[in-house]
Amino acid sequence: MAEIRPFRALRYDPSRVELERVLAPVYDVVTPEDRVRFYEKDPHNAIRLELTKSVAEEASTDYSEVARTLAAWRREGVLKLDAKPALYALRQRFAAPDGRALARTGFFCALKLEDYAKRIVRPHERTLAGPKADRLKILRASRTNLSAVFLLYEDPDGKLDALLEQALAAGEPQRARDAGGVAQELIAIEAPDAIAEVQRFLAPRPLVIADGHHRYETALAHQAERRAAGAERAGGGEARSIESDSPADHIFVYLANAYAAGSLLLPIHRLIVRAPAPSDARWSELARSGWQQRALAAASPEQVEAALRDALAPHRGAPAFAADDGRGQLRVFWKAAAAELSAGTAELSIETFHREIVVGFFGLDEAAVRGGAVAFPKAIQEAAREVRAGRGTVALYLNPLRPEDVFRVTAAGATLPQKSTFFYPKLPTGLLFRPLDEA
Repeated sequence: MAEIRPFRALRYDPSRVELERVLAPVYDVVTPEDRVRFYEKDPHNAIRLELTKSVAEEASTDYSEVARTLAAWRREGVLKLDAKPALYALRQRFAAPDGRALARTGFFCALKLEDYAKRIVRPHERTLAGPKADRLKILRASRTNLSAVFLLYEDPDGKLDALLEQALAAGEPQRARDAGGVAQELIAIEAPDAIAEVQRFLAPRPLVIADGHHRYETALAHQAERRAAGAERAGGGEARSIESDSPADHIFVYLANAYAAGSLLLPIHRLIVRAPAPSDARWSELARSGWQQRALAAASPEQVEAALRDALAPHRGAPAFAADDGRGQLRVFWKAAAAELSAGTAELSIETFHREIVVGFFGLDEAAVRGGAVAFPKAIQEAAREVRAGRGTVALYLNPLRPEDVFRVTAAGATLPQKSTFFYPKLPTGLLFRPLDEA
């Protein structure tokens, strides 16, 4: 069972700061230049709680400065703890890449930590040791969940959507626009009956991590540390696993309906960096393994994006990709979807692409990919500009996955290839914090 609960959020006092000036992007998308920019944007910007000002400082810091900063901001009244536990509904209004105006509504809560083996919380990608070690340092020092893990639930009928929308309509939400132009509307849900309804709905449903795998696994490691310390203090001598209901047994999360119109699963494209661009004859060899192709003229990044809407999008759900070496010709490749797809046993299009194209055709195994042989631009025009600037040999464009694809793979206990999908929009840091000692 997925167990959620309300919590008392620590948040900025709007009478002391302008919320738009203190929000920051989630830590793992912040460039070195952006660190400096957000540090200088406001002396209370949330970036000061998540990252050192310089990348070079990360290895040596113990993040004790973060704990001191949190304490100072609370003493000064910049941050205040809400009086009552609540769920927090959030509506995000944004423009999709195709220009559509969309809104995604979800909510923040505390989620009981579960080991992946229980299949209650399911990852869709693997993690790296380095980022987890860094996040564990900051969690130990701050004793605070500083940014929410983003998870998806299945609600194709939108049963929870109405409850969240009613909450936002019934009060006066806190409003702000983040650095990416996404409008944020936040309101607390304190009514016990509404909270209980959400808990009942989610209890039998699995949750899939959309963004924040490193933070989730860091919280599991921190939970194990706290339990071991508690067992030793209890006098057993040996550190042994004990069940408890401490704040470290829960994590700050944001939950959204995977099937809502505003829940965008966008593709992450590939830029081949350390392999030569194939010749026409080499590309034609893909026909032997069932790939069909057509060629299109597309000189500029804008023309590439327009061509893909007509030529690649119709193959969504089947193995398909488009290749662009920057010389004005776009090659679109596709093959028939596996017959087992309707039975839920076939591999996904992204898995076929990774196995047959990245590994098989270009010869780039997992070690090469992790070593930088492939870059992962999120936007078509970004990838097209990079290959035309000579920063890669071939751009490979992909279709997005569907929500049911992600849930099917994770239900089987599998993970997707690295950088398979991008859940948009990201959540900003700074709307809410969850202090463990007062959760």
